[in-house]
Amino acid sequence: MSTDAWVVRPRPNPQARLRLFCFPYAGGAASVFYAWPNDVPDDVEVCPIQLPGRQSRLEEPPFTRMEPLVQALALAIQPYLDRPFAFFGHSLGAKISFELARHLRAQGAPMPVYLFFSGSIPPQIPNSDSPIHTLPDAEFVETLRRFNGTPEALLQNDELLQFFLPLLRADIALHETYRYVPGEPFDCPVSVFGGLEDDDVSRENLEAWRAHARGKFTLRMLSGDHFFLRSARVPLLEAVSHDLRQALAQMPGG
Repeated sequence: MSTDAWVVRPRPNPQARLRLFCFPYAGGAASVFYAWPNDVPDDVEVCPIQLPGRQSRLEEPPFTRMEPLVQALALAIQPYLDRPFAFFGHSLGAKISFELARHLRAQGAPMPVYLFFSGSIPPQIPNSDSPIHTLPDAEFVETLRRFNGTPEALLQNDELLQFFLPLLRADIALHETYRYVPGEPFDCPVSVFGGLEDDDVSRENLEAWRAHARGKFTLRMLSGDHFFLRSARVPLLEAVSHDLRQALAQMPGG
């Protein structure tokens, strides 16, 4: 494994023709994606993003606002943009990767050849829920349980929960203080994934991601709730691999 503060490479692949940067959900860490190199094409290097406040970066304060996070991310991944790349983001990670792609475009930096948005209402649909990141602990945890956006195993472990509460609050604040600014759609293909049993992110919501794709747009619904990222891992990675192979085939030497 190779890692810097931001970019983890579970299986370094110097010969890779494409890098897949992966952005986790609220409270999640880079380890969510550690097994992915086993199930993607051999010429793809999986590069999970490790945000501050978790795992190897526990002592660093987590971000609570989108703009400074995206600015820091753009600097962090710059050395890794020496070859084609794609973004995969789940839930909060989808919005982070969306804003990072827009930031790169505004800076005239290299752009992703493919964007994967998973388990997330598109950014132009405002959050209709009342803010919860400032609630007292008991109310905050109960609301997280009701939203089904946090693994139940974490919510039921009091010791672990107290350890993770500051991170969860920060990530929820990142989501709740986010404000969408209209912009141009992306030129690269966009693939979107949703869970058939996800009560908070409907197929209709997911269809609205189409507004951000100038060209090819694909929506796939997979078995599972908000965490189909785990329960439907095999069909999810089959679909991601299919799309990445198409992208690789269109590159020089493909």
